[in-house]
Amino acid sequence: MLSLAEQRVLLSCIAQIDSMAVLTEEYRFEVTAVSVADLVGIENLSNTYRDLKTAAEKLYERSVIIDDPDPDNPKITQRKTRWISTIDYVPGEGKVVLSFAIGIIPYLSQLSREFTKYKLKHVARFESVYSIRLYELLVQWNSSGEREIEVEWLKNQFQVRDKYRRLVDLKKRVIDPAVEEINKHSNIWVEYGQHKSGRTVTHFQFKFGLKSQPKERKQLTEEEIKRQAKPGETKAAVIARLTGTLVADFAKPGETFDQAIARKKSLAEVKKKLR
Repeated sequence: MLSLAEQRVLLSCIAQIDSMAVLTEEYRFEVTAVSVADLVGIENLSNTYRDLKTAAEKLYERSVIIDDPDPDNPKITQRKTRWISTIDYVPGEGKVVLSFAIGIIPYLSQLSREFTKYKLKHVARFESVYSIRLYELLVQWNSSGEREIEVEWLKNQFQVRDKYRRLVDLKKRVIDPAVEEINKHSNIWVEYGQHKSGRTVTHFQFKFGLKSQPKERKQLTEEEIKRQAKPGETKAAVIARLTGTLVADFAKPGETFDQAIARKKSLAEVKKKLR
C-alpha cells in the first residue's frame, strides 16, 4: 500500500485529470508543494518541497501488479508496471513534473472518474492510508447501505494480512481510526459491528450513508444484545453502544432503549419550559 505522502502526490495528479479526456504517455503532471499543502490543509510550508520530492521518489520506486490487464488476451494473467516513469525537479518553483508509466495510464483515467464521483476533498485531509482505502470501498459498494465482509478479506484489502493477528489490534490500529476520520472529514457516515461464528469474530458489518441522509436506528435482536453485552452492562447501555448513541450516559439500570430516549425527551421539554 502506498504511504500517505505518496497517496497525496497521486491525488494531486488525479485532481488535474479531465475525466472525459484520453490520457497519453506524453501527459505531464505538475505538482507543487503549495498545491499539496492546499489540498490537505497544511499551513506550515517549511518542509513541503522536501517532502514532495521524497514522496515522488518513493512513488518512482514503486511497482503495482494488475490482474487480467488485457481482456483481448486472456493468456496474460498479470502485468507488473511502475507508477512513475520520470521526475523533473524544479526546486526554484517548489515543483516536480511527473510522467506516469504507460502501463498505469489507463487506470489513472479510471481513478479520476472514481475520485470525481466521491469528491477528492473528502479524502484529502485523511491522516491514515486505511481511511482512504475504507472510504473507497464504501463508495464502491454504494452511497448508502449495509455490507458484511470477512475479516480476512478486509485485512487483505488493507494489505495487513500478516499484521495485527489479534482482532483488538486490527480494530485499534486500522478500522477505528479509519471510521473516525471518515465520519469527521468526509461526506459520509459509517459505523460497524462484528459477527461471530461460534466464539470467533469472522465478519465485520458496516452500515453507511451520506451525511445528508439521517441514520436509521439499528434494530437489534434480543439474542444479539445478550451476545454483545459486557459484564454488568445494562440492556440500554448495550443498545446505545452498538447503535452509536449516547444513551449509555443517562440510561438507568433495567431501563429499555425506548424508555431512556422518552425520559430524555421529557426532561428536555421540562428544561425548555423553565427557561
